[in-house]
This record gives sequence, C-alpha cells and structure tokens, in this order.
Amino acid sequence: MNGLGQLIRRDCKLFFKDKGLFFSSLISPLILLVLYATFLGRIYRDSFTSALPEGLSFNPALLDATVAGQLISSLLAVCCVTVAVCANLPYNITTMVSDKVSGARRDLAVSPVRSSTVSLAYFCASSLVTLIVNFVALGASLAYLALGGCWYMTAQDVLLLVLDVFLLTLFGVSLSSCLYAYLTTNGQASAIGTIISTTYGFICGAYMPISNYPDGLRKVLSFLPGTYGTCLLRNHALAGVYDSMADEGLPAEFVDGIRESIDCSLTFFGHPVSVGVMYAVLIGAILLLTGVYVLMSSARRQR
Repeated sequence: MNGLGQLIRRDCKLFFKDKGLFFSSLISPLILLVLYATFLGRIYRDSFTSALPEGLSFNPALLDATVAGQLISSLLAVCCVTVAVCANLPYNITTMVSDKVSGARRDLAVSPVRSSTVSLAYFCASSLVTLIVNFVALGASLAYLALGGCWYMTAQDVLLLVLDVFLLTLFGVSLSSCLYAYLTTNGQASAIGTIISTTYGFICGAYMPISNYPDGLRKVLSFLPGTYGTCLLRNHALAGVYDSMADEGLPAEFVDGIRESIDCSLTFFGHPVSVGVMYAVLIGAILLLTGVYVLMSSARRQR
C-alpha cells in the first residue's frame, strides 16, 4: 500500500507540476458552461417553446429552470467522460504512454513494484484529478442555477447529482484506461481523445435528446452505460422543476411528455428503465471496465 500511495503521488505531481495544464483543465468546464448557455440554451428554449400546446399557460420561470436543468445535465454528462479521456492526455492516462516512450515503464517493470500496483496507481491518480475538475464543473453548474433564479433543487437532489458525477467520472476513467492500455505513442492517445471528445456528446444524448433519434439508433444507444448516466443527471437536475409543474396544476400527461422528450424517461426495447436499474448498469460497467483494464495490464506484463 505504501508503494501504491507513492506512485499515486508521483502521477498526481506530474499533473500539478504543470500549472498551465491544471489551470486550463479547471477553466475548461467554465468555458463550456458559457458556450452551452449561449448556444445550446437558445436551442433548448426554442425547441421547448415550439412544442408547447396552444392555449397552455406556462410559468416563464419554470421554462427557464427546465432549460437550465437540461443545460447543466448536458454539460456534466459530457465533462465526466471527456475530461477523463481528453483533459488528462498530457498527464495521467497518457502518463502510461509517456512512461513507455521514456523508458520509465521498463524501470518500473524491473522494480519490486507489481504491475497491477502501477496500473492501479495510474487509475487512482487519474480518478482523483478528473474528480477535482468535474466537481468544479458541478459547482459552477449549481452556481449558474442559483444565480440565474432557476434553483428548484432539494438537498437530496444535490447529493444525488454528486453521486451521479462521481459514478460517471469513474466510468469515464475506467473506459479511457482500457482505451489507452495498449497505445504506444502520444499521437495515438491524442487521436483517440479527439474522436471521443467530438462524438460522445451526441452518443450520450447531451447535445440532442435520444428521443429525437431514429428508433434503430435509440435501441443501439440503449446498450451504452453513458446514456443512463445522462438520464440520471437529467432526472436529478430537474426533479424539483417537475414537482413545481405538478404543484401549478399542469396536466400529468404534459409533464410526462416533457420528461420523455428530454430523456428523463428511458426504455430498453419498449420496457421502462427505472433509476435503480440505471445505477446498476453504470456501476456494473465501471466494475467490468476496471476488471478488463486490470486483465489487460497483467497480460501486458506477461509479454
């Protein structure tokens, strides 16, 4: 355990030593929040307004809160995975690649430290740094809701959002660990990071609700854990808004329609997926990917 702790500190120091990298990683979610609020927020609002039934009286504050909740859940869904894959490229997961290139991996291989310990150190350090960045994104998102007059959340909703971000971050780290395990150059790692950063927002339903996709594509995406991570974030960011809609006497069918249109209610081949099942899928994916990463690391050591 002492060796593991030293390796985790070593990997973290490689990140924090680069002040520019640390600063850019922290402000990236803030920049994304501004961009989302400027562009995606307008798209969400126009789409939502155009879908309102004629003659239905709707509180503008609830409209703002719905748009804001959808916006921050989209931001967090993307950040939790892409930060793990991309913001850590010069640092932790690609530290594995850099260690191979520099020869540090060979030095570690002939040391008394087990290969599994080295791999676990990469994973833990990457998780710690990514969690720091993503919790900054969560804090900025909550501040955006509060300062914008869109706060309808309870303490339970906030705690569940923290849990969602924690689990989705671990999913992103475990996924990226598997992706980078056999890469041998920083160029390969950068290419993988670019592909995921440009496509993940569409795959997980952050940029466009999955309910708007063709039926065949929706069925394919229902197999991906990230889809359920986005849905969890949506549910907990907007739970208070839905309760307020019901309190104002809006028809239950209308509220349910909103939930379905922005992916707060998902189905798996026509069967509704409960929140508990979504958590089970996400946790199962983390355990599976982490296990695959450990096996890949052990196989690499035996070569």
